[in-house]
Amino acid sequence: MGRRVMTEMMPIASGSSGNCIYVGTDDTHVLIDAGISGKRVEQGLNGAGLSMSDIDAVLVTHEHIDHVKGLGVLARRWEKPIYATGATIDAIKENTSLGKIDSELFCPIDNEGEFTIGDLEFNSFPISHDAADPVAYIARNGSKSVGVVTDLGVYDESTVERLKGLDILLLEANHDVRMLEIGRYPYHLKMRIMGERGHLSNETAGKLLSEALHDDIKTIVLGHLSRENNLPQLALESVKAEITLSETPYKGNDFKIIVAGRDEPTEKLHA
Repeated sequence: MGRRVMTEMMPIASGSSGNCIYVGTDDTHVLIDAGISGKRVEQGLNGAGLSMSDIDAVLVTHEHIDHVKGLGVLARRWEKPIYATGATIDAIKENTSLGKIDSELFCPIDNEGEFTIGDLEFNSFPISHDAADPVAYIARNGSKSVGVVTDLGVYDESTVERLKGLDILLLEANHDVRMLEIGRYPYHLKMRIMGERGHLSNETAGKLLSEALHDDIKTIVLGHLSRENNLPQLALESVKAEITLSETPYKGNDFKIIVAGRDEPTEKLHA
């Protein structure tokens, strides 16, 4: 009888100021985005009993600085493969603030495709965001699957279908609409955030979850919260309320729902 391989996720940081998510098994370890300093990445991995030397690859969702800030440093120090769409790779290369990254490290992927790293099978799929060619990722090992889905202004039925059946889902709950409307951001930025290529509000995240939930989902992580326009408890309560008020048979308290830490690692989650 073969050993059971553990599939896990640990948000090292998730928020509008920086994102880095660890996903792995006993044998394969990857980062999804590197939007924090290399030092913070290493500290986060150390907390999970890992280091950058254990990491097999870095997957990038898109080129915005809160997702790639530490990529240049990590690439030069550790020379790990970097997976991203061709347009995202081009945009990363144009960002002089990241410094020189060896072109040989880049592994182009399709925005709607499949690829394998170790014993993890990944699916990428396009999302609606104001970047070159942004994607979300789902990782599978056998019957276990985890998804990282942030930075999308809207979702459609295909998004819902992709998220059904996951064991762990990290989903964006970026802002509270009222806080954003009365906040200090300039009008054009408010419109960008609330637009179809912006970010999901707490309520919209709750609606998406309501359509994708199933009996066996183990953990839902709310991520990419705005520092200025959201509060962890508000996001949690709003999402749970949307689930409870939806036409599904579920209530908000039926599931383990947590909020990812913006500045510190969240607990390691097992699928």
